[in-house]
Amino acid sequence: MNTRKSVRKSSLARRPRSTPPSAPLSASWTFLSNHAHVLVCLSRDPDTLLRNVAAQVGVTERAVQSIVGDLERGGVLARVRIGRRNRYVLHPRQPLRHPLESHRTIGELLALLHG
Repeated sequence: MNTRKSVRKSSLARRPRSTPPSAPLSASWTFLSNHAHVLVCLSRDPDTLLRNVAAQVGVTERAVQSIVGDLERGGVLARVRIGRRNRYVLHPRQPLRHPLESHRTIGELLALLHG
């Protein structure tokens, strides 16, 4: 019985927390970060609810709120209050943050991803 527990724990230990248990291990990572995923969602629908973004990205609403805060502090987007809702305005001329990509902009990344 102890063997079963250790096997079960070791197989779960390899799976990242953000990956649902039903997802195959081969889908446990992607080339884009959750920050990029949130940015793509908001560029497609700037009036969307963060709850909907969370469902699309596969993270919690709290995680999306944190990511939107990071993006706002980084100058990538701004929140504009319209009544009781938020609209997210992107700043496409903002350069990407990593030195390897800093010669490219948010707008160029989104153009590539939207195809």
